[in-house]
Amino acid sequence: MSAITRDEVAHLARLSRLALSDEELDHFAAQLDVIIGAVARVAEVAADDIPPTSHALPLANVYRPDEARPGLTPERALSGAPAVEDDRFRVPRILGEEA
Repeated sequence: MSAITRDEVAHLARLSRLALSDEELDHFAAQLDVIIGAVARVAEVAADDIPPTSHALPLANVYRPDEARPGLTPERALSGAPAVEDDRFRVPRILGEEA
């Protein structure tokens, strides 16, 4: 496998709009080469008879069933509000737009 070149890192940096120094280009080229090598080793180990998995152990759904339950009435929800208008919270205007 060929090593990632400094020019390839510079190209990726330009695409990402990153300004990298010459030292950073050399440093990242070496790091990216190690990462690409690690990914290649994983690809070599993967066997066709092993199904893809996202977790080492089986997971069970821990969510409760979605059931409708009574909620707050508008009066109860607005009972602690400092200001109410037309069954809604009244808040100070933050934009200079006309209503």
